[in-house]
Amino acid sequence: MKKSIKTFLKHPTKDFSNRSANPPVTRASTILFDTMQELYEHEKKIKKHKKISHYSYGRYGSSTTIELENILKELEQAFHVFLTGTGFGGVALAVMSLCRPGDEILVSDNVYGPTKEICEKLLKEFYVKAKFYNPDSFEDLKKKVSNKTKMILVENPGSNTFEFQDLSKIVELAKKRNILTFLDNTWGTPLYLKPLKLGFDMSFSSATKYFSGHSDAMGGSLAVNKKVFDKIMFFYKLSGYRMSADEAYLIIRGLRTLDTRLDQHYKNTKQVIDFLKKQKKVKEILYPYKPSSKNYKLWKKYYAGATGLLSIVIKSKKKASVIKFVNSLKLFGIGYSWGGFESLAILQELSSSKKDDYIQGRQYYRFAKDEHIVRLHIGLEDPKDLINDLKHCLRYIK
Repeated sequence: MKKSIKTFLKHPTKDFSNRSANPPVTRASTILFDTMQELYEHEKKIKKHKKISHYSYGRYGSSTTIELENILKELEQAFHVFLTGTGFGGVALAVMSLCRPGDEILVSDNVYGPTKEICEKLLKEFYVKAKFYNPDSFEDLKKKVSNKTKMILVENPGSNTFEFQDLSKIVELAKKRNILTFLDNTWGTPLYLKPLKLGFDMSFSSATKYFSGHSDAMGGSLAVNKKVFDKIMFFYKLSGYRMSADEAYLIIRGLRTLDTRLDQHYKNTKQVIDFLKKQKKVKEILYPYKPSSKNYKLWKKYYAGATGLLSIVIKSKKKASVIKFVNSLKLFGIGYSWGGFESLAILQELSSSKKDDYIQGRQYYRFAKDEHIVRLHIGLEDPKDLINDLKHCLRYIK
């Protein structure tokens, strides 16, 4: 009997030995075999990408990480899923596995800060040139493709500013030029968008966010097709980018309720947006909620749902008053990351002069100096309480 993905997430794996509803946490460095012949045969199975229940050495993972790989493989419709110890580790795994001296990598200008930093700074030391394109202009992307372009790296929607791109056009262009494609799908998750089915070679999600859902685990998921599998596996085995069994267990736990949580995040977000769009102090809401907008149309074209992360644009000549607004919120925590049960708020500074570990300056930035971006993650609290909190604190903006 074929099960829906919602049912699959509730019943993917159990511990039949101990009769537990959850898989065991298997921590291991040494994996034991009865004979040398068994060890040799098992390594052949791994090399041929056969189904396995354990690896031959702990650096590659354990039975617990394999359980998570199999769940995500089904969710992503992937040939294989690589797990990393942090979300960003999945991005680093992709670019370090595939880019070589003399290559160029085309990167959407609105990507996550550390993604921009690894492409702009670290790859440069390996003689790989990064070019950044305007996420609002497919023509700009086309213009920057060259015979040296190895990969197009896309984040959709864009980090903090939430531009949506026409993904099929990017895939079509890349296939014509034999260019590899990578999509950061953390916002939409493979529940709402399956990049590999669209034709992308790699689909990345920060498992720290919605997969975990409880703000207590870190990890990355890089789902790939057969074309790039061998090269990434080569680097993965050497680099030691593996995820721990404990983190894998927590992420499996989170995935059980992924669909239910995302449904509620979206319902809460819609109610909060209905309030925010009536506020004079909020100039713009960066989220696909207006049917007439380009971003809404592109979201609707590709996604089966939306999640709880958005930004608001506040126009004020007094930045201190915007900071006071954020500081005064009682139900919105101040901190990096998102995707957990709790609501969060953070002021993001994205202008070209701003550079730190998390935010790299934008080359294509349409907002004025007195327009401030506050990113909100709408959690699972009662949306009426969140709205009252925002309403009370908006009065501090001058």
